[in-house]
Amino acid sequence: MTDQRRRTGSALLRIALAIFVTGLLAIAAIFVVPAVNGDQPPLWLYLTAMIAAPLGFVLAIVFALMSGRRAR
Repeated sequence: MTDQRRRTGSALLRIALAIFVTGLLAIAAIFVVPAVNGDQPPLWLYLTAMIAAPLGFVLAIVFALMSGRRAR
């Protein structure tokens, strides 16, 4: 595997983890906001949780499949 491909794969993993963690933080915030001030969480928080967590998970799976592939 070339050094350029390793850097690209490593960057993909970092991006996937950052997006996934953002989604998890949004999910946690959905539960914390009502407990702290009694209001409903804003819509953008729900949308972030719905999009970021699954997208980060899928990107991590793509990284795993790409990094596990044998060179021919």
